[in-house]
Amino acid sequence: MQLNFKQYSTQGMPLIILHGLFGGLGNWGRHSKDLAEKFAVYGLDLRNHGVSPHSDEMNYQLIAGDVLEFLDANNITNCHLMGHSMGGKVAMELALNHPHRIKRLIIVDIAPVSYLGSTEGHDKIFAAMDAIDTEKLQSRKEADEKMQPYIEEASIRQFLLTNLYKNGDGRFDWRLNLEALRMHYDELRKGIESEHPYEKEVLFIKGADSNYITEENAKDVLALFPFAHIKTVMEAGHWIHAEKPQAFQKIVLNFLIDAGE
Repeated sequence: MQLNFKQYSTQGMPLIILHGLFGGLGNWGRHSKDLAEKFAVYGLDLRNHGVSPHSDEMNYQLIAGDVLEFLDANNITNCHLMGHSMGGKVAMELALNHPHRIKRLIIVDIAPVSYLGSTEGHDKIFAAMDAIDTEKLQSRKEADEKMQPYIEEASIRQFLLTNLYKNGDGRFDWRLNLEALRMHYDELRKGIESEHPYEKEVLFIKGADSNYITEENAKDVLALFPFAHIKTVMEAGHWIHAEKPQAFQKIVLNFLIDAGE
C-alpha cells in the first residue's frame, strides 16, 4: 500500500498529519503550510481516501501498517505524529505498537474508545452521499442540493464535496472508496487496545462543543496514555482545526516546540 502524500517542507523534525474519515490531505492544507515553517511536514491520504489506493480491507492495524510502510519508504525513523478523528485512532495504534518511532503525539478530538451505539455517527453523511447519482450528476451545485435534506451545515457539505471529481470519461465520481468505508464502518468505530501503555507525552485536543472526548472516557485515555494532556478549544466542535484554526495551531506549536524541535 503506497499512500499518496505531499511533502510541504524538508527542514526540521518530520511531522506527519493524518486526516479523518471522509477527509484527505487537502483538508489540512492550511495547517500543513503554516507548520512547514518549523517542521518537515508530510500530509497523507489514508487508504480508501483521496488518491491513495483502494482496498476491500480496512481496520486500524492495517491503516497504521500503511503509515509505518510510508515512514520506512521515506527513511523517517522518528517523527511527530498528529491525527484527527479516524486519523487520530490510526496515530494511537501506530504509537502504541511502535513508540520508538514517535517523538510527540497529537490526537485531535477522538478517544481510544468504542463509539459503537454512540450518537456520534455518520449515518446522515452516508445517506447524503448515497442521494447523489454520480452517473447522472451534472454539477457540484446539484450535488450540494441533493445533500441538503440530510446535512444542514453548508461547511460539512462542502467538506464532503471535496471528494467529488470528474473521471476520465468526464463524469462525476467519488475519489474515496465509499463502499469499503460503509462495509467497515463498524470496524472504524471500535476502540484501540494495547497490553502496553504509551509512556510518552501526548496531547489530546478537544472541541468544547464535541462529544467525542468526554469526562467519562478520560479514564480510558489515561489507561493507554498515562502522560496525556487534554486541551479544550472553546466554541469549537469536531472539526477544531477548521473552526478555530489560530487557537488550534497555537496549542499544537506550543506542544511541539516544547519538545525541543
